Amino acid sequence: MREIIRRHGPCDLTPRKRSPYETLTRAVAHQQLNGRAAETILGRFVALFPRNGRFPSPEAVLGRRPSALRRVGFSAAKVRAIRDIARHAANGVVPTSRGCARLSDDELIERLVQIRGVGRWTVEMLLIFTLCRPDVLPVDDFGVREGFRIAYGRRKQPTPKQLRAYGERWKPYRSVAARYLWMVANEAKA
Repeated sequence: MREIIRRHGPCDLTPRKRSPYETLTRAVAHQQLNGRAAETILGRFVALFPRNGRFPSPEAVLGRRPSALRRVGFSAAKVRAIRDIARHAANGVVPTSRGCARLSDDELIERLVQIRGVGRWTVEMLLIFTLCRPDVLPVDDFGVREGFRIAYGRRKQPTPKQLRAYGERWKPYRSVAARYLWMVANEAKA
């Protein structure tokens, strides 16, 4: 890891300026799509709501017919997930950023995975990139496991269980380790 840090320099830990609700909605929009396609659909989605390009509120999303959300390019499953995220945000299950500060990583994961379309990995991305939690290791992430394989000269990726055990040595900065492992995986793709 020391060599990776030396090669890539300091890790950017600037949080994304998004609410947990927006982050979860965007994550669902990106599931199983390439980034450009997802951003095109999200642009059409935001344009449905007259808020000068700002992300729509949960109440606004719930006020639209599902067919309107389908017309921007979301699948029926994604429409159900996005509406469920909005419903949970409107009733307080998806906390605000301030509310997240009062909850542990595990409490947030347990609370948010109950929402349709939101799994552990999605919540871990929220924890790392929006909330800047320092000690999250997404062991199910292909890029993290591939980065580990490359960085440590392994023929096969570690299993999530193996990576979790190895990652104990990176506590309390496992989020930073994950970011460096993504850098290694991306560097290898290029």
